[in-house]
This record gives sequence, structure tokens and C-alpha cells, in this order.
Amino acid sequence: MLKGTKVGLRARYEDDIPVLRSELYDDVANAARAEAGPWRPITPGSKDRRLVGDDENDAVVKFSVVELEGDSLVGTATLWGIDNHNRCAHIGLGLLPSCRGKGYGTDVVAVLCHYGFVVRGLHRLQIETLSDNTAMLRAAERNGFVREGVLRSSAWVMGEFLDEVLLGLLVQDWRPDARR
Repeated sequence: MLKGTKVGLRARYEDDIPVLRSELYDDVANAARAEAGPWRPITPGSKDRRLVGDDENDAVVKFSVVELEGDSLVGTATLWGIDNHNRCAHIGLGLLPSCRGKGYGTDVVAVLCHYGFVVRGLHRLQIETLSDNTAMLRAAERNGFVREGVLRSSAWVMGEFLDEVLLGLLVQDWRPDARR
């Protein structure tokens, strides 16, 4: 397990899937904001690609996020679009509604940075998030990410186009203790 100050990132367990599905992905409004495509219902018991890990796909690493104190599931974290040639990847995370606003997001980003830069030897990490996602923007900036641009009207979300903010962090600018 990779550990931060509040959370740990570990492999996805089978028991995590029903919780993540009901808390994150069955919520149409939340899923529509978090996914790159339209929401669609998933048949119970099916292998939902968003939740089930694929040990054969080196371009995506999916973690379950657990609270260090008590080991309870608090969400999901992903390093995706891993490009070993250019040594870059994207960060994504989702916290259960009851776990938001507790500083877990900032810690998840920090642990993903450690994984990307130290464990995987990447040079650049990137985050794309909706411009009104203040929690993710704050978590990214607390970890040293820099706003590099705005993708105007680039995300179709529940009947309207929204702007996305592009943030980046280079390994030489990363400060492991920046989140404190």
C-alpha cells in the first residue's frame, strides 16, 4: 500500500466495487461530471471497466483509496494515459460523497505524485478538471500543480458545455511536502 498522511492507495478489492458503483457511478450527476463520456447504467454483476482493474493494461493503474485510520474505503484514484516513452501520465480521483471536504483529495493527489514520480519514474503529471471543481483545483495547486490553460467549452455535462482547466506538474518542480 502507498501511504499518505490521511489515506492509503491499494489494489482494488472485489468488495470495493459495489460501494464505488453505488456511491460514485450510479449517481448520474456525479458520474456525468467525472467521466469523459455520457452516463449509462451498468448491469449489476457485470465487469464495469471503470471499476475493475486490468493487470494487462500498462497505461492505467487503478487504486482504491482507504482511510489510514480504520482502513475504510473513501474512494478511487487512477493514474491513466501512462506514456512510458514521454514519461508522463494523467491523474484522476473520486471520493465518496460522505468523504469529501476532509482533505483526502489533497492527500490522494500527493500519493499519486509519489507513485508517478518516484515509483514509475515519470517526468510530468497532468490533471484535467472542470473549471468549477474547486476541490480538485485546490488539491492540485496545494501539491504544486500549475494552471497551464483553459479548454473552453470542452466538456459536455448534463446538457451544457463546460470549461476544463489543464494543470501540470514536472518532477523537478515537485515538492513531496508541498501539501502541508
